Amino acid sequence: MALSVAVTGPTGDIGISAIEALEDHPDVGRIVGMARRPFDPAERGWTKTTYRQGDILDRDAVDALVADADVVVHLAFIIMGSRDESARINLAGTRNVFEATVAAKRPRRLVYTSSVAAYGYHSDNPVPITEDVPPRGSSEHYYSEQKAACEAALAEITSGSSLEVFVLRPCIVVGPKAPALADAMPWNQLPGPVRRVTQALPLLKPPFPDPGTPLQLVHHDDVAAAIAIAATTNAPPGAYNIAGDGVLSMSDVADALGARPVRVPRMAAVATSEVMARLPFVPSALEWLHAGRTSVVMDTSKARQQLGWTPRYTAAEALSSLAATIH
Repeated sequence: MALSVAVTGPTGDIGISAIEALEDHPDVGRIVGMARRPFDPAERGWTKTTYRQGDILDRDAVDALVADADVVVHLAFIIMGSRDESARINLAGTRNVFEATVAAKRPRRLVYTSSVAAYGYHSDNPVPITEDVPPRGSSEHYYSEQKAACEAALAEITSGSSLEVFVLRPCIVVGPKAPALADAMPWNQLPGPVRRVTQALPLLKPPFPDPGTPLQLVHHDDVAAAIAIAATTNAPPGAYNIAGDGVLSMSDVADALGARPVRVPRMAAVATSEVMARLPFVPSALEWLHAGRTSVVMDTSKARQQLGWTPRYTAAEALSSLAATIH
């Protein structure tokens, strides 16, 4: 029997690719994508997908979305909003989705896209990180803290239910349809003529610190493939780390995205992070600097062996596909 899949956040950095992967899957017969702003599935060639207007903060809208679904895929999440705005949407909205799915009679599976950030940036995390490491989050980084809080809420809300729960923890997601990493770089917000001049002259490129912390990236199509597998597979429920093959440096990212890498001592990154953590107010974008203080490289063996997922793109290839869209 063809599956009916409900998706929140169908037009986000991961959402578009996820819908495309679900559209291509023979076991999926119907997809309902709920978003606040309208989109036309036909414009993207989607034949199984229908648009439903709604907000995850509206419990009635969420109840209606999941009522006729066999599988619920929750992707809606703010990455670069303010701490207060993101808490309202990411925590309250996500709780709505989890509670509505448990309360509904039809859904038998819930797929939630969490993040490597849920583990937190702790010096005692093992390298590499496996799925049995508890998602502790880091309070000084709102995104990390909220991802861990959402996983805790998921465990609490679904405890004792018959739902099959899949939690995917991707590293930083990049690609032509996921430009958030490039957009976060201030120099990429410069007017086109100014940006072209700075890129043509190496000394004018903005400096970008590299404390030597290793970095994983994953292509949005590979995350989408994992979502489609989780929605349809007979593999065991649980948490799965998702990352492309290979490890990059901050210098690799700087070179690809138009900056000038500058090596700095790792202790300088740790000290900067500790100072920032004590400040009463830090702009949300700067909180991402905490990610550079320690390794959060993940082991993806479980996803390969149990979920049956294999990335098509290496980390370097994923970065190159992103860089090609901004040059």
